[in-house]
Amino acid sequence: MVSSDDVLSREPDETVQVLDADGTVVSPDLLPDLGAETLVSMYRDMLFCRRFDERMISLQRQGRIGTYSSLAGQEGSQMGSTYALAPEDLVSYQYREHGAVVGRGFPWEYLLYWAGHEAGNAALAELEIFPLNIAIADHLPHVVGAAMAMKLREESRVAVAHFGDGATSEGDFHEAMNFAGVYDVPAVFVCNNNQWAISTPRARQTASETFAQKATAYGFDGVQVDGMDPLATYVVTRAARERALDDSGEHPRPTLVEAVQYRFGAHTTADDPSVYRDDEEVEEWKRKDPLDRFETFLRDRRHLDDQRREEMEAEITEALADAVDRMESFEADPESMFDYTYAEATPGIREQRERFHDLREKYGDESFLRE
Repeated sequence: MVSSDDVLSREPDETVQVLDADGTVVSPDLLPDLGAETLVSMYRDMLFCRRFDERMISLQRQGRIGTYSSLAGQEGSQMGSTYALAPEDLVSYQYREHGAVVGRGFPWEYLLYWAGHEAGNAALAELEIFPLNIAIADHLPHVVGAAMAMKLREESRVAVAHFGDGATSEGDFHEAMNFAGVYDVPAVFVCNNNQWAISTPRARQTASETFAQKATAYGFDGVQVDGMDPLATYVVTRAARERALDDSGEHPRPTLVEAVQYRFGAHTTADDPSVYRDDEEVEEWKRKDPLDRFETFLRDRRHLDDQRREEMEAEITEALADAVDRMESFEADPESMFDYTYAEATPGIREQRERFHDLREKYGDESFLRE
């Protein structure tokens, strides 16, 4: 197997790929040494992501959860990168990388966030996952800060940030990259280039030939990978993790990974992508579906057959149904909304809580509900 230096020293426009769109191994030297059960587990989690995505969109259309961000088409990069990490590594993501949660066990409480309860974010802490981030790119400086703390404490773990291509146009991105390079922190930045920042196409996002090459300005390596190839993403992220843990000074520790992929669905359930992109483009990218190519790879090696896949589907259906049932039976305390603004409540927050409590006592909760 090639070394991390061989993987990361490539030109930023030299896309790393292990499986092509047909599931054929095109780079045998990069094929990771993973056991059959690990490979099948990775596929199962990718399939879970796809089914989770479908179920969440359905729930949103029924008014049972709030606005949701679809991940369909990006399962390869999410699971490949997550499987390349150690359980103790810290992960922070934007709002579309649900695979980071699935790859670490998927606590049912995650659904609570999408139903409007911050308790869903709290459940992620035990999995070494930062709270889900909505504001574009503002989690990146926090990831760098966490990585700086890991370096100062001499911890053998890394901090990983997921974000979209649109985040590279935000000031927080540049500030985070600059600090990461200057302080040489153990961080991996995964730019999920899905070709669209809402309705802004990649060509209007930057004049740079690649997003990966942006790392050069900050003094560390950037590498481009086929994000719809889970094995290639695994290899690149694994190499970036090894580099981040190497404190010899031979190479800069941070790495910027550009995962080239496509968002099959809408930006969110509040978006209509038919307004700004062509169906032909979507269909062209769907022929590169990460699930299809990985399934072909596994079947060719007799790691997967119809029976095992049917068993996966049944198990996933049951797991999702149970999670939804738990979400909908959750009884939230409305006053908990005041718990998550500050570590310690300010006088203003305490006053608001007391006022809200008095109104509930006087008029009852029903007065706050719409028909």
